Amino acid sequence: MPDSPDSLSSREGLSAQKAWELELLADFANEQTRNRAFTRLMERYRKALYWHIRRMVLDHDETDDLLQNTFIRCYQSLDRFEARSGLYTWLYRIATNLCLSHLNQRKRRRILSLSNDTVRMEAELKRVTPQERMGSAEYLLEKALLRLPPKQRLVFQMRYYDEMPYEQMSEILGTSAGGLKASYHLAFKKVESILKSR
Repeated sequence: MPDSPDSLSSREGLSAQKAWELELLADFANEQTRNRAFTRLMERYRKALYWHIRRMVLDHDETDDLLQNTFIRCYQSLDRFEARSGLYTWLYRIATNLCLSHLNQRKRRRILSLSNDTVRMEAELKRVTPQERMGSAEYLLEKALLRLPPKQRLVFQMRYYDEMPYEQMSEILGTSAGGLKASYHLAFKKVESILKSR
């Protein structure tokens, strides 16, 4: 999984990550080093969280707003972080919940039908996608993903793009690993069917 320190495979990497987190939490608890510690946290996780959110909402401005809200929530709650999971997993959960809430609000606000909304999202995808990529397999996959329900699209993206283990996805989404495997399999079959029918 790119830019995810929680996914380090070696024991040394995991212990180094844990040590980094403990040091950061100690610095955050100290009023004099709090802002510097939080800046380090944002620098470490900004890029991975940006792309996680961007794949869900497509729009750059909405992504920036949701990323900012993720870090605001983090700042407000970091002193109560209990370290049952890694910081990255915790941040990913905050960002994911904000994304899903945002998409649900967008769905409730819209007057357009679902098919027109898909057309609108495809237009947004074209707007943010360079012209030379329009016929590429990656673009066609992204377009097919727009046809999935948001939660199913999220599971697919976390597994396919981020190569996230089901156990970590389970911590973030509060769904059993077995349920996530079934959801990914179903999403994969739907995407496969959409790509074959084009």
